[in-house]
Amino acid sequence: MTTPLKKIVIVGGGAGGLEMATQLGHKLGRKKKAKITLVDRNHSHLWKPLLHEVATGSLDEGVDALSYLAHARNHGFQFQLGSVIDIDREAKTITIAELRDEKGELLVPERKSPMTHW
Repeated sequence: MTTPLKKIVIVGGGAGGLEMATQLGHKLGRKKKAKITLVDRNHSHLWKPLLHEVATGSLDEGVDALSYLAHARNHGFQFQLGSVIDIDREAKTITIAELRDEKGELLVPERKSPMTHW
């Protein structure tokens, strides 16, 4: 009998959240030891030091932005598009805009997120 995989949900794909998803994907996701899910309201990650390019209009998002979905496929984790609108600590579930729930044993909000752990 196989035990179900632990589910780890990371909220926020900033530098910290993306790095955590990537590392956990390598260590646990690829080895099928856990299901890692990154949730972010954007399709892609824009490295903040590039914001000056946005201001000058020289940013080529196709080149300079990192697709969460493509990165997830390459690094052993899953990506869910959406904004977290509710956290149920008892049920260990977050509600994502469009009213989807993502259940996990461990919630990992990005460092700048106002949420706390379960």
